Amino acid sequence: MTSGVMDAQEIDLGAVREQVDAVLEDFLASKARAATGRAHPVEVVDTLRDFLAAGGKRIRALLCVVGWHAADRDEDAAAVLRVAASLELFVAFALIHDDIMDDSATRRGRPAVHRALGTRLGPSARAERLGAGGALLVGNLALIWAQELLHTAPLSLERRRRVNALYDAMLEEVMYGQYVDVMGTGPDDDVDAALQIVRYKTATATVQRPLQLGASVAGAEDATLDLCTAVGLPLGEAFQIRDDLLDVFGSTDGACTPGLGDLREGKRTVLLALGLGAATPAQRRRLRDLVGRVDLDEHGAAEVRAILEATGARRRTEHMIASRYEQVLRVLKTAALPPAASRALHGLALTATRYTS
Repeated sequence: MTSGVMDAQEIDLGAVREQVDAVLEDFLASKARAATGRAHPVEVVDTLRDFLAAGGKRIRALLCVVGWHAADRDEDAAAVLRVAASLELFVAFALIHDDIMDDSATRRGRPAVHRALGTRLGPSARAERLGAGGALLVGNLALIWAQELLHTAPLSLERRRRVNALYDAMLEEVMYGQYVDVMGTGPDDDVDAALQIVRYKTATATVQRPLQLGASVAGAEDATLDLCTAVGLPLGEAFQIRDDLLDVFGSTDGACTPGLGDLREGKRTVLLALGLGAATPAQRRRLRDLVGRVDLDEHGAAEVRAILEATGARRRTEHMIASRYEQVLRVLKTAALPPAASRALHGLALTATRYTS
């Protein structure tokens, strides 16, 4: 291991990211060799490799390693890096499938996997359907390989049992959250229902479970896992609420531009629920007329944004993010964490709640 991961004073998150990427690259290179030897389509591996290389902050992997440090990590980091890399393959699975369900055109500035595969087959409805099917299978392999990485991490039997139980819980929570999100009936003013989607679909899998998984690799006690929850849930909620806000309004520095995706999908976000709850009857009618329309254009989106501003929904959403960030800081202030883990969590909390792209 490099000193960046093991240094007791600081956790070099850049070094951690590079090491996780190295585990992923070695693993996928072995899969490419196996596919060649068995006459399997190597393009599946290439598609996943390209997807992972297209960007992403590796925040789940970083949090996993920070959780390991929070539990006074063992000297050998091979196991936690493998579990952290597994989380990135799980994320690839979730995002590829999410883009299919939402029929998203792009992901991280590139064509979504189902669109890219469909384009290879030519412009036709059949090509689109086959592209979606191909992407579904690529996503399935990402999940299978995530499990393989997890199960081949060098862990004792007791630690493996606990890590597997947490990982299984994360998978179940994400699937339930995704189901509720997909089966939603359209714009709704129920803030609690929107928060439930955030909690299950994102907060647990983005922050809470990665922290707990890393801590469990190091043999953490229940008190440390509870601390991971106390930090992870409010931070994960803030992360997703910020993401939903950025999708509609973009960032003030222009690094993230406003989009149409969530508005066209009629995504049940906290932002929209707050807007509907505070809207006048006329504003509510306009929001219900505009949000969820697949042909929504920039003019219509501008009207939605204006209503969300006028009702105070944007301001109240910012307040919800800030209050959760402050909650995390209060927990960290009293937590008996190793200094390096505490400083890393402070930095990641700031990144997750105030990032601009």
